[in-house]
Amino acid sequence: MSQYRRYQDVAQALRVVIRDEGFAVGDRLPPERQLSERLSVSRSLVREALIMLEIDGLVEVRKGSGIYLAAPSATTAPPVRDDIGPFELLQARQLLESSIAAFAAEMVTKNDITRMREALEMERQQIESGSADHSGDELFHRLIAEATQNSVLVDMVDELWRKREQSPMWAKLHDRIFDADYRRNWLEDHQKILAALRTKDRDGARAAMWQHLAHVRETLMELSDVDDPAFDGYLFQPISAPG
Repeated sequence: MSQYRRYQDVAQALRVVIRDEGFAVGDRLPPERQLSERLSVSRSLVREALIMLEIDGLVEVRKGSGIYLAAPSATTAPPVRDDIGPFELLQARQLLESSIAAFAAEMVTKNDITRMREALEMERQQIESGSADHSGDELFHRLIAEATQNSVLVDMVDELWRKREQSPMWAKLHDRIFDADYRRNWLEDHQKILAALRTKDRDGARAAMWQHLAHVRETLMELSDVDDPAFDGYLFQPISAPG
């Protein structure tokens, strides 16, 4: 059974804006920042809603220029879909995987650490070769879950990655990104997580994973921005780290 998601409400609100403002095909829509303020929602939700409209062929993204109305049917009712917004997914990962990392710090074995190091070496090689393969990244996160010795937690992490791989919205978000240098920063984050796990630092592992996934959200928001090349990094509502 499909689940109605918040970005769908925002997408419908954008359709109303398009209709009420009389936008025609080829017209540039207001910047995300203005739409966010007008609808009183976070910019990440606006980004997800626009990605949905882009997938439906109702708007066109022009990198460095903005978003333009591409079809007059943009004011019709949206199709039913059951896709997870990429920033919604990242928020779920941040909440879950930071707790998993903390628990893994208590349970991790020497063999777990060795396998994680091998996963990071795989990730490093993929980055150095310019490969679009993210399997080293995914494996590292899965190995942290495995280190908890709890198969339910492993299944939960696997499910989040499965949703990412099967998400048209996640794929469309990445279509906007051409600079892959961010992956080096994420590898550094992974190394900090591993260092905390190696010393069985529960709080350090939680904080390092939380910060890593915060970096992922910030990076994807910045690099997928099409309105403002001078993006300032504070364009969505982050959640506070647990106390």
